[in-house]
Amino acid sequence: MNTNQTLMGTDFKFPGQSNVYKGKVREVYTVGNFLIMIATDRLSAFDVVMPKGIPFKGQILNQIAAKMMKLTEDIVPNWLLTTPDPNVAIGHCCTPFKVEMVIRGYMSGHAAREYKAGKRVLCGVIMPEGMEENDPFESPIITPATKAENGDHDEDISREAILTRGIVSEADYLVLEDYTRKLFQRGTEIAAAQGLILVDTKYEFGKTKDGKIVLIDEIHTPDSSRYFYADGYQARQNRGEAQKQLSKEFVRQWLIQNGFQGLEGQIVPFMSDAYIETVSKRYIELYENITGDAFVRSDLSNINNRIETNVLNFLSTS
Repeated sequence: MNTNQTLMGTDFKFPGQSNVYKGKVREVYTVGNFLIMIATDRLSAFDVVMPKGIPFKGQILNQIAAKMMKLTEDIVPNWLLTTPDPNVAIGHCCTPFKVEMVIRGYMSGHAAREYKAGKRVLCGVIMPEGMEENDPFESPIITPATKAENGDHDEDISREAILTRGIVSEADYLVLEDYTRKLFQRGTEIAAAQGLILVDTKYEFGKTKDGKIVLIDEIHTPDSSRYFYADGYQARQNRGEAQKQLSKEFVRQWLIQNGFQGLEGQIVPFMSDAYIETVSKRYIELYENITGDAFVRSDLSNINNRIETNVLNFLSTS
């Protein structure tokens, strides 16, 4: 594997292009009524983009998200029209809501870190006393976050604050909550069929030009979600052991062990090519476990040219 063959960024000029937005991982081009979303191989952790990309990561995220959108479109409408390239999704133009709908079935990750620090209220939701890390909540809790601009940290926010500050109207927010719970239930069922537990995830929503609320961005990927292996989960909890999980938490833990949590003054630790390769292999493992499909490696010899050709082919026939 050549760790230099990664998609770290794009600079396309598509015919009719009117806008470009570059997020931490995805780059979104607006062309007419289409949004062209390109999943790069950039790796973000603690809201910081790592200096090296991960081979095949963008393809993996894009293809998991596309499959999960297909598997949930009967319960929640989404923005997606087609995926003309392994790294590209094209769909309807939407105006995003400025919140991420985070839903947690278990006390893990950020929630567990807050709990260990003594906090018992997260985004206005009470977390019961006596919980251990990775214990299930009695029922899933929604802990929204404000959508960060320009790479800043996303921030926890309560339902009440969202409504009080007018970030989302109450009528729309009720729809977002309903869709979030339905998607998490379906995601839980999909995961269970693969011998996995969907621990927590985030969903993003937008409005189409005719005012319809739809699911946008990615869904149920290892970047947006945390999975545990169901086999042995309870035994590990009973012994107080760490759970075997499928998510990019393994990257976060490596960074923490090497003195980095995205805090001011901290420097991203050096990632060797050998380490990058292990991360890539782990992402492929995630793909195959989450989807149940064998991963087919795309051609990395000239990713930018490949993407541009495939998008232009789509636009010429649309």
